[in-house]
Order: sequence, then C-alpha cells, then structure tokens
Amino acid sequence: MSRLKPAPRGLVFFASLAALVSTVFFVTRAASAGAAQAAEPKEDIYASEKAWLCRPGRRDLCDGNEGSTVVGKDGTLLAEPWQPAADPPIDCFYVYPTVSEDPRANSTLEPGPGERRAIHYQFARFASVCRPFAPMYRQMTLAGLLSSMLGGALKPDPDLAYGDVLAAWKHYLRYDNHGRGVVLIGHSQGSRVLIRLIQNEIDGQPEEARLVSALLLGVSVEVPKGAAVGGSFQHIPLCTAAGETGCVITYMSFRQATPPPPDSRFAHASKAGMESGCTDPGLLSAEPIRSVIATHADLLGTAETRAEWENMADIIDTPFVTLDGLLHTHCVHDEHGTYLAVAVQPESGDLRPHDIPGDVVFRGHVLASWGLHLVDVNLAMGNLIDIVRRQSVSYLAHNPGKHR
Repeated sequence: MSRLKPAPRGLVFFASLAALVSTVFFVTRAASAGAAQAAEPKEDIYASEKAWLCRPGRRDLCDGNEGSTVVGKDGTLLAEPWQPAADPPIDCFYVYPTVSEDPRANSTLEPGPGERRAIHYQFARFASVCRPFAPMYRQMTLAGLLSSMLGGALKPDPDLAYGDVLAAWKHYLRYDNHGRGVVLIGHSQGSRVLIRLIQNEIDGQPEEARLVSALLLGVSVEVPKGAAVGGSFQHIPLCTAAGETGCVITYMSFRQATPPPPDSRFAHASKAGMESGCTDPGLLSAEPIRSVIATHADLLGTAETRAEWENMADIIDTPFVTLDGLLHTHCVHDEHGTYLAVAVQPESGDLRPHDIPGDVVFRGHVLASWGLHLVDVNLAMGNLIDIVRRQSVSYLAHNPGKHR
C-alpha cells in the first residue's frame, strides 16, 4: 500500500477557473470580437444531443473516469472506484459557472475546455445518485466577466444565458422528466441563472412539487435576517435538517481566518433587512466534511506553495483525491457578512497536505474578496452527494410512484 511522504507545508491554487486570471490582459484585445448572437434558442434546439453536455443513457462527460483516492491521515492511499448509478430514482439538472473561454461577451453553444472541466470537477460524480442533465447555454464568458469588472467594451447579456437555460428546462420537463423528482445544481453564474429560473418557473407553482432540492452554491440566496424563507424565494426555504426536501442548500466559502472583506462580491445581501443564506453541508449530512478535489489541475503560485500538493499528486493515479475530516465548516453571521467558514485542521502527525487549493491568486497575491470560490463545490463534494442521496430516499418516501 502506497503512503505519502511528509512535505513542506504550503498553499496551492486549484484553478478549474484559472483562465479567470490569465484572461485579464486579453479582455481589451477581445472587445472587438462582438457579442454572441442575440436570438434566444427555441426549445427544440435542446432536442439535439449536441446541446447537452450530459444526458442519461449515453456515453458522455458524466460517464467517464471519476475515481478517487482516499488519503488517510497516516498517508495510506485507498482507491475508491466510481461509476454512475444504473437506475437512479431522481434527476439532477446542472448549470455550470463562468468557465467559457470564448473571446466574446456571451459564449456560443459549442462546448470548450472550460465547460468540460466544469462537468468533470463539479457535476459528473452526482451521476452516482441521479440521472444527469447538463445543457449548454450562452453564458457570460470569462472575457465578458472581466470586461464588466474593468469597465471594458464587452457587454454580456444575462437574458441570453437565462433564455437558453429556460428553454433547456422546458424541454427537459416536456420530454424527460415524466413526473420524477429533480435536484437543481448550480455554482456562481449557474446558480444566478437557476435562482431566476426558480423565481419565474417553480417557486409557488405546480413544478415546485418536483423539486427535491436546489444546490445554489457560490452566490447569495437572500432571506430575511434570522429566517429561512421569504427573500429570494417566497415558498422555498433553506434546508435545515438531514433528509429535508423541497429546500435550498447554499453557501459561499471563506477561510475562517480570512473573512469576507467589505468589497467582496460574496456573502453580502443586496437589500436592507436581508442576509445571505448559509447551510452547512456537514450538518445536513451529519458527517465530517469530505473534500473531493481534482488531483491534477493548473497550480499557480510559487514552487514552495505547490510542493505539498504536488508531492501527493505525483503518486496518485486517479482523477480525484478524497480528504476526510481535514476541513471543518460552520456558518457565520457577523459584521463581515454571512458565509461558510472553512478551517483546515490537520491532527498531529497528519501526513496529508496541510492546506487545500481554492484561493484566487493574481500576481502572487491572494484575492481575499473571492474566498474559496473556486472550490465551493469540491470542498464538500462527498457531503453534497450524500445529502442528495438522503433527499432522494425521503422524497420518494413522501411521493410514492414518482420513480419511472
């Protein structure tokens, strides 16, 4: 059995969205590329297999190698095979974050490396508990995001992105759902689009009965201070207990020692009397935090900061590394905002990396305002999948006959 060797402690950067940094100087040159096509797709566009990154019953990005290696505190390595469920009882509908590397404000409907990475890092493993649906959509690109942040010439159209996801959702309901329960999963821009979809198409409407839960990570789902419902959604509350269904799981993660600064785009509500919702995945799964992080990804920063993670990655041949109990999380409501505080607490003699990737680093400096945004999903991936598994059992117990 292989074991890790001790290595210098260090901080690494897991760059599933590394292009966010590398694109900074490209935005001004890309401004002349123009916006994406303006017309919203008709629902029948999603009748094409090419419009979906993942669909059940076919070989695609959600049916690949998603195996992991569990790294023990003593450095032992245990392979953990993965495969999609043969007949899962519920569905998952995923909208990916800002990952498109297209040189325009809104992306095309052709998948690129960013979309593929998002499926691999954030969504494919959910196919072990649900049928996977992941539509392409003309999202605001990385270039469009940076242009917006820097006052550039590219002007992303949020209605274009939403129109695509709405069309995909309607196609899914008409041709694929057949009354099954569904989990909505999003991160960052994907969560923003799903919030709008829930507000317009699900909250307080008949389709709400199909909602097993919504995982809306990396954005602010607003609730009145001290309440679980009544802000972003009028009828759909935050999840508060293991196995609860018809509710929302949401958080924005920051290191416990580095809370959100005042200029952070995360953790702050937009309206007086409101706060960002926070649901602790450890509490909802009643299990220690189980991080599932890509073994090999773009690692930025100095050699010293990369050493510890690369020492581990060099002897692991699975796409993911699983770290049980290395992280501890809890929701914080204070003057810094509402957020999921993440503490890395290795025990004495722990041979695993003593830190996780996830900070956004630019020119050697950590951008504290972003927190651990890049690994919001992965830092508790094992818990999130377990939560969905428990919710599916509870949903079917209260809705017999929904599994078709």
